[in-house]
Amino acid sequence: MVSEIENKVRSARKSAIKLASINTNTKNQALESMADALDIHRSFILQENSKDLKNAEKFQDEGKLSQALVDRLKINDNKIDGMIEGIKDVIQLNDPVGETLNSLELDKELELYQVSCPIGVIGVIFESRPDVVPQVMSLCLKSGNATIFKGGSEASHSNRAIFDVLIDAIKNTESVPEDAFQLMETREEVMDVLTQDQYIDLLIPRGSNTFVKFIQDNTRIPVLGHSDGICHAFVDSKTDLNTAYDVCYDSKVQYPAVCNAIETLLVHVDIADEFLPEMAKMYSNAEVKLYCDEHSYEIIENIDSIKELYRATEEDWRTEYNDFVLSIKVVDSIESAIDHINHYGSHHTDVIITDDSKNKKLFTSLVDSSSVMINASTRFADGFRYGKGAEVGISTNKIHARGPVGMEGLVIYKYILIGDGQKVSDYVGPDAKKFTHLNLDKKYCDIL
Repeated sequence: MVSEIENKVRSARKSAIKLASINTNTKNQALESMADALDIHRSFILQENSKDLKNAEKFQDEGKLSQALVDRLKINDNKIDGMIEGIKDVIQLNDPVGETLNSLELDKELELYQVSCPIGVIGVIFESRPDVVPQVMSLCLKSGNATIFKGGSEASHSNRAIFDVLIDAIKNTESVPEDAFQLMETREEVMDVLTQDQYIDLLIPRGSNTFVKFIQDNTRIPVLGHSDGICHAFVDSKTDLNTAYDVCYDSKVQYPAVCNAIETLLVHVDIADEFLPEMAKMYSNAEVKLYCDEHSYEIIENIDSIKELYRATEEDWRTEYNDFVLSIKVVDSIESAIDHINHYGSHHTDVIITDDSKNKKLFTSLVDSSSVMINASTRFADGFRYGKGAEVGISTNKIHARGPVGMEGLVIYKYILIGDGQKVSDYVGPDAKKFTHLNLDKKYCDIL
């Protein structure tokens, strides 16, 4: 028997073919309707979210839900405004489908085109963040991809409310198949989704490192994402202290529960005595617990205002806290900082604070991360802030897409060959015709 889950995935697969051929104006009309619907149904969304928040309090008391997940779960008017703004930004983005990436003449009247196209069916499995639904649905709709959503049970009311509001909006747009978007709701459906490699082309997990690692280890479907967000800030010896204070503070304190917040601060030994006391006070005033190596501990330990100071262990360099906790280490060179980042980091996002041009180049060249910052907060590593409208996730992969992934990570390409009766046999043997292999000055494929 075909399960209900497989029926939903099959429906999405079938609708993906229709969605891939819809023109840009129609997709933008659907997106406009989605943005308007979120605004109109604010009170309903907030009402349903309050149910999840009430349940979350119980789960938190039982130790089943962290404060970080509760923070991500909460929806308010500002978050709804952000959802709406994200959809409207996607409307302004160019349609990535059908773009000619390359064109080549193989021979006279034999032309080869490399053309962008949707991936097909995207499975998005996420924890505790209902705003993932409008972000991903808008990007997938614009890029022509059908989408399977599987949210966490802790956000079930919020996910269903937002999903239903968006689907009702899509129904008002002719030609957009509503079956292209499916919402899975029970815990058991996660494992069922992971087995649907016949129908789902790509999985994008959004959640804790343990959650993402579980997804990666239990499916044959390609996975786009990252399991850890162990990000670093390195304060070089040649730097403006005010810049260093601002960047290091924002990178940790602005929102510590996310994957692009720093977990380790590395400080050059030549500036540590001057920089660390004031920086430690700023962190302590923000209720940040500090785990220090021996050198940084000695610098900070006699400052009376430091509230929570501990000695770091080897495990701290490998830990993603997602909380008001930070590890600190003093290093003797930029090379030592780079070695530490590449060894202990998760290749997500790292920043150097420096005024030295040589060190800027060295750091960006040798730090093997998907985003590398110079004198700017790691919190900028985000699809919306990168001008992508929204993001489907952040990837530390080195295949297909890397860093904050927007629509460019949701399209692939196909080859279209246009001929006039040519045969391969004419290009084989002693009298074989020769290929011209000339680049064509064509911006589009004639038949599209």
